[in-house]
Amino acid sequence: MGGGSGSVLRLVGGGLLGAAIALAGGAAPAAAAPQEGPIRGEGEAGTIKDSYIVVLKPGVAATEGATRATKRLTSQYGGAVDEEYNDAVPGFSTKMPEQAAKRLAANASVAYVEQDRMVTLAETQTNPPSWGLDRLDQESLPLDKSYTPSTAASNVTVYMMDSGIRATHRDLIVRARSGYDFIDNHRDATDCHGHGTHVAGTIGGTTHGVAKGVSLIAVRVLNCQGSGSYSGVIKAIDWVTAQTARPAVVNMSLGGAASDAMDAAIRASTAAGITYVVSAGNAGSDACAYSPARAPETITVGATDATDTRANFSNYGACVDLFAPGVGITSTWIGSNTAVRVASGTSMASPHAAGAAALYLADNPSATPAQVRSALTSRALTGYVKNPGAGSPNRLLSVGIAAPAPAPKPKPTVTPKRCNVGSNGSNAKIPDGKRQVRSGIRIYRCAGNASRSTRIGVSIVHPRRGDLVIEIIAPDGKRTILKRYSSRDHTANIVGSYRADLSGSRRSGQWILIIKDIRRSNSGYIDSWSLTV
Repeated sequence: MGGGSGSVLRLVGGGLLGAAIALAGGAAPAAAAPQEGPIRGEGEAGTIKDSYIVVLKPGVAATEGATRATKRLTSQYGGAVDEEYNDAVPGFSTKMPEQAAKRLAANASVAYVEQDRMVTLAETQTNPPSWGLDRLDQESLPLDKSYTPSTAASNVTVYMMDSGIRATHRDLIVRARSGYDFIDNHRDATDCHGHGTHVAGTIGGTTHGVAKGVSLIAVRVLNCQGSGSYSGVIKAIDWVTAQTARPAVVNMSLGGAASDAMDAAIRASTAAGITYVVSAGNAGSDACAYSPARAPETITVGATDATDTRANFSNYGACVDLFAPGVGITSTWIGSNTAVRVASGTSMASPHAAGAAALYLADNPSATPAQVRSALTSRALTGYVKNPGAGSPNRLLSVGIAAPAPAPKPKPTVTPKRCNVGSNGSNAKIPDGKRQVRSGIRIYRCAGNASRSTRIGVSIVHPRRGDLVIEIIAPDGKRTILKRYSSRDHTANIVGSYRADLSGSRRSGQWILIIKDIRRSNSGYIDSWSLTV
């Protein structure tokens, strides 16, 4: 993990002169070994061999652009790009030998390199019948056999970063849909494990949910066995950050060892206005040793049982914000459109808090993530959790106790739509074999020129993305290539964004996206694209 073994010439006092004399009087020295940098998390439990997450220095992303820097660095060090990150943390994930990764880590453009690792759901177990909803709206036990939420939260979107959702389930249908599948790299995020469907039901199920009117978006990062990679989760965070639905909550009932890259991605996404609610973890140890539980911007949730006692599996400590029901929770399952299952874990506690966050945002849609976190912790019941664990706050999630009828709300302030943003959700088939398709977005009455960092978001379905060339044409006819043909890139689909300096063109007018398929035998289509100039 340290620096290279060769000697390094240092300009200290007369050192340079001494070196020159030695060169003149003796044999030429051996070439210095390439400089190496440390790999964060190298060799730790759960790491993935020869797979790395590369975070660029902020100045590099701002001046050169993440896409161009990624191409330069992978060309220089020989890596294959898996994912590129633009909207949460600037960088990419790559596969390359360990020595190449260490040399990459020493490059002046790189903030750090972290070894990729597995992320898993907070494991579940079968337990007695559910009681969680009943506990949320009353102060003391015993349960009163009722749950009365203050709102349905139909104006809030919750992104489910999990194993997917069975969107046809009777408790979820209409309000649940697929966002993106980062396991199989397509738009169908159907659940084949069950964990994500269970979590979704607790957040927003018609029968089992805390916030019964929320829109539920499946973002699949866990496979049919309940595991995934940190690089995939970071790409999902990047994708969610680029979405425009607000107010928004992300639930992450998953985790693993501490990760600087994941924490940085969540920090940036939170700064974009998205509230993150995460499970504390099921190791029965300090949550500060795990990501995303340790990220200070998140609402980190431990689990309690029906007696308000911390579950023996629940992580604890200063990184936990509050506790919520997480033992014996009944919710939706994938066996059929009416299936339910009883499960336990901090995975079951986190969605109770995510639902509570949605309820708060429904009434306070302009609240920041920090304000949502403060609201949930200040409204929590204090002193009720038995054996909360060393360093833990003694807070139990509450959505309000016998609250009086709210005063009439003032007329909301309407935020005018920004003139420099446009989107096109119409599908457009990409013809095969060196032919092209055009798709347009018109920007109306928007003064000034485009940005030096214009964002072009794309969702393109194609079995081999390396075959595609992508260009954008400004209203004045200037053409800019966003993506070139690559014979080595056999990955399917393109979901993400490009940045380009289009400041030489005016904002207003018709912008044209052009997709050209260079090779024959494969075809696809533009699913949607967006433009922020």
